[in-house]
Amino acid sequence: MWLDHRAGKQADFINNTKHDILKFVGGQISLEQEPPKLLWLKENLRSQCWDKAGYFFDLADFLTWKATGSLSRSLCTLVCKWLYQASERSQRWDDTFYQQIGLEDLLPNNYRKIGSDVQLPGTPVGSGLHKAAADQLGLAVGTAVATSVIDAHAGGVGVIACDVRGHDLSCENQPITARIALICGTSTCHMAISKDLIFVNGVWGPYYSAMVPGYWLNEGGQSATGCLVDHVIFKHAAYQEAKSIAEERDCSIYDVLNAHVQSLAEKQHVTSPGQLTKDFHVWPDFHGNRSPIGDASLKGMICGLSLSSDLDSLAVLYLATIQSIALGTRHILDTMNKAGHGISTMFACGGLCKNQLYIQTHADVTGMCVVLPRESESVLLGAAILGACASGDYSSVQEAMQKMSGVGTVVRPNTNTEQFYHKKYRVFLKMLEHQREYQDLMKE
Repeated sequence: MWLDHRAGKQADFINNTKHDILKFVGGQISLEQEPPKLLWLKENLRSQCWDKAGYFFDLADFLTWKATGSLSRSLCTLVCKWLYQASERSQRWDDTFYQQIGLEDLLPNNYRKIGSDVQLPGTPVGSGLHKAAADQLGLAVGTAVATSVIDAHAGGVGVIACDVRGHDLSCENQPITARIALICGTSTCHMAISKDLIFVNGVWGPYYSAMVPGYWLNEGGQSATGCLVDHVIFKHAAYQEAKSIAEERDCSIYDVLNAHVQSLAEKQHVTSPGQLTKDFHVWPDFHGNRSPIGDASLKGMICGLSLSSDLDSLAVLYLATIQSIALGTRHILDTMNKAGHGISTMFACGGLCKNQLYIQTHADVTGMCVVLPRESESVLLGAAILGACASGDYSSVQEAMQKMSGVGTVVRPNTNTEQFYHKKYRVFLKMLEHQREYQDLMKE
């Protein structure tokens, strides 16, 4: 549902209210979050859906309801997606916000339709698995079920507390707040925590205890990363050729393109494969910008196209797209650090982490080490950590995070690419300026 961008008009309406609560979502709500989507349902499917609905759930809370019958909601889902308010001292719904945006019919019975019983992640839900769910899963009735988190946040729980001793990383002697978790899949989420309240324009949050209890969370993100890489590959004229080679070699199409990038670099005698894109640049917001601009109207841009449609041109487009995503991550990191974070090391998980070029490019572009976890399915590990708290195997989420996660591989930046990517970053930011200029010209 987050990828559905039809609620743009509703998001604009909510942002035009200038409600004070919007400072907790980077200054403006995203059309990917729940209030605009709820408003869209009310305005467009009132009789078919809105008037008939008993409850509205995020997927994570829907699953715990199906497993236990409990209507409790996770603090994570409500704070991060529904603008529920939480701090060290209190937690509550803000009636004035929902009244002002036309969703006052959600208020009765303490917002029972969207969550009147709010629990911290890792807290046991109800009496555990009820009989119907236990029978379907082949588990015992009463098996502990944990209050959930959003999938990306589970990835953050699974990686951000890895024990890095002995790996020669700058964050070894720094607090956990020097780390950022990148959950890289269809989209990418950038999760950074802090002990103090940090507001970052264009970055969601700060959200209290939404991922790690007792810490504020700022959540950056890119709406299209893995799906963008696939888009540029599948739409290219040389896709079928690359696919055939992958089938012959019994490998993925990404392996084929990574090898072709390396081969091209050797043929052209460039110092680093990244330099193949010296005259080819991509702005990656094909599905709008989630962070740090917070503008869903932004579009993708490609500079340097020719009439070529062979495998070489696909490899260069593929490489430039990966670079643009990494440059977008650098843009988010720069914005967060300027606002008060002190991030020095990235911890990454998700399907894109299996792509060596993707991870190495992120290290090179940002100048930071990227730590890949010992457990490749870190989102599942994060869920298991919460389950281990609900079952009583660990006394706190923090203890379970430290005991259950670990370092797998450390990818370090190539220092000889620093100046090249410094220039690419300047071009990247210029492309944003140019798109803004074009929009203004057409408005005139």
